[in-house]
Amino acid sequence: MKKTLAILLTLVLLLGVVGCATETTVEEPDVTPEATPVVTDGGEESTEGVSGTFTGTATGMQGPVTVEMTVENGAITNVAVIESSETAGVADVALERIPAQIVEHQTTTLDTVTGATLASRAVMAAAEAAAEEAGLDMEALDANAYSAEAGDPETWETDVLVVGGGGAGFSAAITAAQEGSSVILIEKSSFLGGNTMMAGGAFNAVDPEAQAGMILTQAQKDTLDGYLALDPADPALKFDVFPEWAPVLEELKADINAFYAENEGTTPDVDMPGFDSIALHMWHIYTGGLREMNDGSWICSNIDLARTLAESALGTFEWMATVGVEANYGENAAGTLYTVLGAMWSRTHRFTASTALVEVLETAANNAGVTIYTETAATGLLVDGTGKVVGAKAEKADGTPITINTAQGVVLASGGYCANPAMVKEYDKYWGDDLSDHTLSTNVGTNTGDGIIMAQAIGADVTGMEVAQMMPSSSPIKGTMTDGVWGDASEQLWIDGNGDRFVNEYAERDVLAKASLALDNGIFYIIYAGNTYGENGMLQGATPENGGFGGTIATMVENGHIWYGETLAEVAAASAEMAGGAAPAFTEEKLRETIELYNSYVAAQHDDDFGKENLAGAIDLDFIDATEGYGIAISPRKASLHHTMGGLVIDTETRVLDTEGNVIEGLWAAGEVTGGIHAGNRLGGNAEADIFTFGRIAGLNASAAE
Repeated sequence: MKKTLAILLTLVLLLGVVGCATETTVEEPDVTPEATPVVTDGGEESTEGVSGTFTGTATGMQGPVTVEMTVENGAITNVAVIESSETAGVADVALERIPAQIVEHQTTTLDTVTGATLASRAVMAAAEAAAEEAGLDMEALDANAYSAEAGDPETWETDVLVVGGGGAGFSAAITAAQEGSSVILIEKSSFLGGNTMMAGGAFNAVDPEAQAGMILTQAQKDTLDGYLALDPADPALKFDVFPEWAPVLEELKADINAFYAENEGTTPDVDMPGFDSIALHMWHIYTGGLREMNDGSWICSNIDLARTLAESALGTFEWMATVGVEANYGENAAGTLYTVLGAMWSRTHRFTASTALVEVLETAANNAGVTIYTETAATGLLVDGTGKVVGAKAEKADGTPITINTAQGVVLASGGYCANPAMVKEYDKYWGDDLSDHTLSTNVGTNTGDGIIMAQAIGADVTGMEVAQMMPSSSPIKGTMTDGVWGDASEQLWIDGNGDRFVNEYAERDVLAKASLALDNGIFYIIYAGNTYGENGMLQGATPENGGFGGTIATMVENGHIWYGETLAEVAAASAEMAGGAAPAFTEEKLRETIELYNSYVAAQHDDDFGKENLAGAIDLDFIDATEGYGIAISPRKASLHHTMGGLVIDTETRVLDTEGNVIEGLWAAGEVTGGIHAGNRLGGNAEADIFTFGRIAGLNASAAE
């Protein structure tokens, strides 16, 4: 097994990891030239009028980037990227534009592509390595350095302007266009999708029809019984601070009692159907987001926004199908729900994720008549004498200034600011020393809080800025959600460096993150105990050819991201291969002890150690050890910045409010640019439900404005 992860984890231990996937200054990529100089007929190396094909390799965001350069008589005539692990969609423009510009301008010094800085630099560095190996005049190449020049100012006219090309922006733009408005959508990055491209397609919605086809587990039944036993006078519920939430508990109890009455005579784990309700979803939003800050203050979700989300999510999911976004449950029966990490209940739907989703949304927007501009960043909002928003100022990547006048107004859907860790740290009242100005992030690099800052400049209010969410199960090297195997939260087994479980894997994400950050260097390990990637209901690590989250098992093993073995002894040996003591050497005996203890909890449907509410996926060690092609994967993980729950104050119509609580006419906002919905901790699976639900509302209201 390669030692890539081991070496990098050693650096984590010795130095700490610094940096994130943002557009900040980074060290130049490591360059490994791979080329052979052209030789003249006389056997001497030629440095003038050189011709031939040369290759160079540099490190990008996701791994090596190799280019092939064709040189004819000393001139670069072609550059092609022949190897890349960069994220599809995110780096596409960079991988196409930079090679073409190298040929056009005969230089390896160019503007980076917005949103793909590291990929851009990697292509340039790899091309420079190839040019050096070819013996080209490097000073001449440097002298040809090219930077695009700004064009003349432009003015655009539209009914509705949408700022941001992620899920919230697309849903707003498509809806407004469907309602008859002319719509312009601008996106500052070179690619569309924003954080929606990086999401996994998890979508929470109360779905009685789907629940009816499921079986309530005994652990879930115990959880519901626990809700019935809650005393509204319990200080831990904080109804003294947030009395508006007390009726939701009573509503939930009524829902549970009605469910029990309707299903009298049924048995959990046997024939009692699944359960969910609007009140239960709201209760999870409340308790999942109810948090105390470091200064002793408390934060919770806005009850009106929470109810709007819970009541509207299923309709939003169904609307998405009308624009081409299909539910995706793999080989499982249609309608089967699961629990994405941190969701707190089996209400998570799944639709086609990442690049494919964005392509569908872009097609739907084009079909609806939306005009889309990428590499166009909003820089400020325009207001008239009454304070109404009537457009925005923007700038193209080359610096060309744009004025966009709107007849109806602007929808801000520009995302949050987790790719701006300094901004997160500035407002933070929750994580304290666990955050720094360089904390890694799962986000695309353009999520830097621009929309919030622009709206504040015209008097908009903000809420919830004091806490951001960390994704506990991220890559310890890159901060991304890739390079690991993890699925349904009920089927995950988390262990520390000693091989022991240390947390309830079904808990909220901030609980998981805090527990993991308390470990040595914040690194822990996931053993996935589900069947998503395997056959016949037996994953327990999957066959090497089957996929994980971020690539196939075989690819992740090859790149050193996970440890894999077809027996417990083999995976223990794989962990022992890690170099320099950068990772623990789990023994077969310790892994067996931990797994068998967890299996006993699954069998009893009761977690004696951490009270996990939904236990599934016991690991059949005898089957794995005896069956060729099946094994166990262990994924090293570490928390990174993931979602900013704070942002602009909006009402249930997505109108932005000023610091006096008044509506700012002509301005709506949706998605991660807003605050108030998720409070101190967002439930896993609620982000996509949020952005598409409130994006639709924003589009409807903007299109109806005069």
